[in-house]
Amino acid sequence: MITLILLALLLTFIQLVTPTILNAKNLDFLISNREGSVDEAAIVGRARRAGSNILESLPAFLALAILSIVLDVENYNMAMFWLGSRVLYYFTYIFGILYLRTVLWVASIFCLFSMAFALV
Repeated sequence: MITLILLALLLTFIQLVTPTILNAKNLDFLISNREGSVDEAAIVGRARRAGSNILESLPAFLALAILSIVLDVENYNMAMFWLGSRVLYYFTYIFGILYLRTVLWVASIFCLFSMAFALV
């Protein structure tokens, strides 16, 4: 489970850094105080929103994963499915695949609920 926690944190870091990498053409803006605005490609905006989205579900995942370790509850498979669905969600979000993205989001939420119910 600790490995999955670390991988989830790595995924979060990658998602938060990706918009900057994709927006490298605006490096002057990125290293400034970011006052004003700059034109960016649609994929940069999608990458930014995907990064924001994981920040909404990561705390719940971390709490459930840590509680699973402390209480010695077997939630490894659900945690692995959560991580896998979040990776796939990220790529479908970046590349603009609408309906599959929603299905993957629902799957990740289902995994969190399953992890929570296993703790009860």
